[in-house]
Parts: sequence; C-alpha cells; structure tokens
Amino acid sequence: MPMSNLSVISAVIIILVLAVIAGAVYVQRRKRSERLKRRFGPEYGHTIEQLGDAAKAEADLVAREQRVDRLNIIPLVASEATRFRLSWNMLQGRFVDNPNVVVDQADRLVCELMQKRGYPMGDFERRVEDISVDHPRVVTNYRAAHAIALRHKNGEATTEDLRRAVVHYRALFNDLLEVGDPQADLSSAQARRRFTVPS
Repeated sequence: MPMSNLSVISAVIIILVLAVIAGAVYVQRRKRSERLKRRFGPEYGHTIEQLGDAAKAEADLVAREQRVDRLNIIPLVASEATRFRLSWNMLQGRFVDNPNVVVDQADRLVCELMQKRGYPMGDFERRVEDISVDHPRVVTNYRAAHAIALRHKNGEATTEDLRRAVVHYRALFNDLLEVGDPQADLSSAQARRRFTVPS
C-alpha cells in the first residue's frame, strides 16, 4: 500500500477518534447540565444570570455541591422540630402587634434552625449558596426576605413589605424543618445488630 494511502487512512482514523471523544465530552457535559438543572431548579438560571456564563455557573454549582457534601447536615429530632414550630407560631402570632420586631426575630430563628441543621453561618451569600444545594426552591424566598429586612433597617419597608418578608421566611423555615425518621433509625440499628457476629 502506498505511503500516501496509509497517511490518509491514519488521518481518517485520528479524525474519527477525535470525533468520538468530542461526542462523549459533549454528552457528559449535557448530562451534567441536565442534572444540575433538575437539582437546582430556578437557582440554575439565577447563577447563570449572576455569573454571565453557563460553564462558570455550572462549575460554581458543582463547587457548592462538593462543599455541602463535606458538611454534616442533619435532620432535626422530633422534639427539636416541635420546639422550632412552637417558636415560629409564637413569633407569627406577634406580627400584628409588632411587625418591626417580628421580621428580625424571623431572620434569627431561620438562622438558628440552619445552624442546628449543620449549616455554617458565614456571610449571607454563602448561606444562600449552601442552602441552594438541598433547598433550591426556597432560596428565592430567602433572598427576597433578606432584601426586605435590609430595606427595613434603612426605614424603607412598609408593613406590607414586612408581612411579605415573614411569608418568605416561613417558606424557607418550613422547607428546612426536616425531621429524622426514628423508625428508620431504629430499623437500621436493628439491622446492624442482626448482622453483628456475637463475641
């Protein structure tokens, strides 16, 4: 076989291999994009809007996932959940008499709940990013409540704004209020005992 034919065949093989590799990379990126869109919902679009580039946004979302995976986020035990629910109900009941104070208390109670669950209490943006990994549907509520709370501190929020802030905080609060299943914990403990070899 002449040398030029061999060169052409080699070039075609190299082009085909590169096309297969490029196709595989494209499919992987597309799968990752779809997974991130499903997991983060509206936060996916918000992050692209903030960073101005889909690749940067996806890298940021993956970094959030990795950071939160290293945290020890835990569900509440039933008694803690009850305590938090009672605190929220009392707080909400005071809104009509003192809306200014209730917004601040709602923010503090949400932060206390986040901390109890294991979220670090860094700056606001970091808290939002951390929460977006497991609670992406309510991150917008948190941002909206926080914006109203900041306007309130500057004396620029109406009573209706404060009411909306409390509604936003409540949506986040309810989503964060996950309770561990004692039956599941008991079942897994029983399963471990059943398969433990007696000494």
